[in-house]
Amino acid sequence: MEMKDVIISIKGTQNDPHGGDNVIELVTDGVFAFENGEGILSYMESELTGLEGTRTSFTISPMGVIMTREGNLNSRMVFEEGKKHNFLYETPFGSATMGVDTRSISVSLDEHGGDMEIDYIVDFQHSVIGHNMFKINVSEQKKEGCNG
Repeated sequence: MEMKDVIISIKGTQNDPHGGDNVIELVTDGVFAFENGEGILSYMESELTGLEGTRTSFTISPMGVIMTREGNLNSRMVFEEGKKHNFLYETPFGSATMGVDTRSISVSLDEHGGDMEIDYIVDFQHSVIGHNMFKINVSEQKKEGCNG
């Protein structure tokens, strides 16, 4: 699979169980490849997300989506519709085992980009700590100086 430069627009919504909503919108550059229903999307986090120095990657397949973070924060979350998976959340301050229960995944991507949406619940020690959703749009970077 050939990686290409893309613009990634991310809108993440975290619903706090205590009633507050936290929305983060980010537009960043990254790399993307997609072929035969499987793909990879990767970008560096920024100060805006509070995860500076961390690379976030999504591995997309017909089975679901895996989000891996490597750097100052390390985690590997498996999103599989209708299933719950546990993951280790490692920070400079310590580690915790958390759970992710995926409500729905919508992926409409091809080799040129597209959209992905994941709706999920996060829990810590069997207590729900948030209902999250992120919407990601991937679009090819336009090459300068070429027609088309």
